[in-house]
Amino acid sequence: MLNAIEPHGGELINRVLEGEERNEALEKAKSLKSLKVPSRIISDIELIAIGALSPIKGFMVRDDYVNVVENMRLENDLPWSIPITLPVSIEISEGLDEGEEVALLDEYDNRIAILDLEQKFSYDKEREAIKVYRTTDKEHPGVSVLYNQGEALLGGKISLINRPTNIEFPEYRLDPVQTREVFRKKGWRTVVAFQTRNPIHRAHEYLQKCALEMLDGLLIHPIVGETKSDDIPADLRIKCYEELIENYYPKNRSILSVLPAAMRYAGPREAIFHALVRKNYGCTHFIVGRDHAGVGSYYGTYDAHKIFDEFQPEEIGITPLFFDHAFFCKRCDGMATTKTCPCPPEFHVHLSGTKVRELLKNKQELPKEFTRPEVAKILIEAYSNQ
Repeated sequence: MLNAIEPHGGELINRVLEGEERNEALEKAKSLKSLKVPSRIISDIELIAIGALSPIKGFMVRDDYVNVVENMRLENDLPWSIPITLPVSIEISEGLDEGEEVALLDEYDNRIAILDLEQKFSYDKEREAIKVYRTTDKEHPGVSVLYNQGEALLGGKISLINRPTNIEFPEYRLDPVQTREVFRKKGWRTVVAFQTRNPIHRAHEYLQKCALEMLDGLLIHPIVGETKSDDIPADLRIKCYEELIENYYPKNRSILSVLPAAMRYAGPREAIFHALVRKNYGCTHFIVGRDHAGVGSYYGTYDAHKIFDEFQPEEIGITPLFFDHAFFCKRCDGMATTKTCPCPPEFHVHLSGTKVRELLKNKQELPKEFTRPEVAKILIEAYSNQ
């Protein structure tokens, strides 16, 4: 029997109703007050229900919310860095009573879940922006979402009665129970997760393969929930991942699965969040690269590394792998970092998702130092047709 890493908090949460219990909930939901919620919230509902956000069982009540914002810990002192909340307008909040159940609907009016409303409370958006995003700048995508959402929060456990409709990439949507089973069947004792919202360029590939030299398996785990409007679309990214795995990765040691989460762009705090989520999926290690989950110039280059020092390793429970900024060195003729390359900076070709997007937007070729030719072909053709 292989040793499996424990979920965060020790229990893999399951809030997915099935069988007769689901049938009864579906019928009951018809008579409940209903609340239509946006896609970002639907993503969180699904992640809560399948255990990806263990030990969280629903949207945060006041004590958990305040502790997470202020101290990056739940009320029970367990590390957690991102608030998981259900914001609504004051008018909607006043129309609901604590202790009642509420049907949560998607944009198509499908009943997705039932909320057991434990608390409704006000909160300080500016305080959350400063603590979570380290800025109150409305140009920051996460802060923009925060400032545009409702003035009240609803807290309480959720029960999933229907998976979200019109899901993308069903063949790659593996729940934590399923990834854990895949790892077990493959005999992987150690698994490294790679978080991405971009096509994988040569620097990413280098980090992943460095990790694979030490560990049993690799989970390429891209976010396919809501991202910035100028991020490369998920369907295009999936094609790129498939080409890379087909041509450049050992198939018996690599798998692709998608994470149906929304990006927060919270930089260091989101690095902790992403690590804990991958722990729940059964991974033992997590790659933290340069400016993880960052955007613009809001965070220092290695702030996402430093934030892990604020916790004891056993509290986090998944091992972060910290990598310096990787680049292609023309003199060495290969990928490297400042730890391994002695050449002066003029030989270094620095890679980033931002740079790739700029080149594509300007209809420029992607050099081989940036990405594999198969990936470049997919991206160039897609952007040429826009």
